[in-house]
Amino acid sequence: MADELSKLLAEYDDWLAIERGLAPNSLAAYRRDLRRYTEFLRARGVTDATRVDDGTVHAFVGHLESLVDDGGGRLLAPSSVARAIVAVRSFHRFCAAEGFVPHDPTEDVGAPRVPQGIPKALDEAEVDALLGACPGDDPRSQRDRALLETLYATGIRISEAVGLDVGDIDLDDGLVRVLGKGGKERVVPVGRSARRAVAGYLRDGRVHLRRGARRARDADAVFLNARGGRLSRQSCWQIVQRAGARAGLGERLSPHVLRHSCATHMLDHGADLRVVQELLGHASISTTQVYTKVSPERLRAVYEAAHPRARSRPPGRRGHHEAT
Repeated sequence: MADELSKLLAEYDDWLAIERGLAPNSLAAYRRDLRRYTEFLRARGVTDATRVDDGTVHAFVGHLESLVDDGGGRLLAPSSVARAIVAVRSFHRFCAAEGFVPHDPTEDVGAPRVPQGIPKALDEAEVDALLGACPGDDPRSQRDRALLETLYATGIRISEAVGLDVGDIDLDDGLVRVLGKGGKERVVPVGRSARRAVAGYLRDGRVHLRRGARRARDADAVFLNARGGRLSRQSCWQIVQRAGARAGLGERLSPHVLRHSCATHMLDHGADLRVVQELLGHASISTTQVYTKVSPERLRAVYEAAHPRARSRPPGRRGHHEAT
């Protein structure tokens, strides 16, 4: 027989799936974090949410931070701990709002601070090398070149790229319709170089790959695997990494690095921050603002080019303090 904690978790799971309409990946992440939380509670004899207080939640945070891997290092990164606490706080907030418990024990529990990293974008020469790393005219090379060009040109996520259907692409107007997180749709421009690569692939390479199709449901997919099915996220990742290896970029490369590079280069060339936010499909502009952080080298270059007293003064001109 299910205990009270299990019943509340089932109610919360239904709410996430039906009321909030979370995407499958997000729902799976919540379930994974809450499974770890309930195991922690049951190990301490807690099977009723009304018995959880802020001390219990703080202890759970400490438990997550103390977990170690086989090598003795921390098992969970700070970002993973923070994500788990978000799931726990959301669960208890739901229970309190629905009247299942008298109060929310997580009200005064903050998530661990997560160090904010700066995305490591490729420079433009590295992007050129990458986009030239699939030179062949066979179907797979055409597909890989079109995929790389699309990821960099649009900044779309890997899941959005593999989810594209032929009807989502308007090459005449240079637009792509993308289904993003939470089922939100947006229209993204795509540049001439990517349009040429995609047009060639659709006209030739995709036709050959489509001949091996075994499932009708993948008939509309843009990016196909060797069997004619929709390309998976894992296969997309492998294509990017293989191209990166050929371009001499080693393990630095992932589909997300191309997204970072697209945003960074647009801002470097004067794009408005809110336009980039719309392009990337960020719900909050604070997410996009991380791309405004620049390297010390670029700061110095811009400073020396823009500040009137940053450069050496012409010979023969002396400041007032030098004449005294």
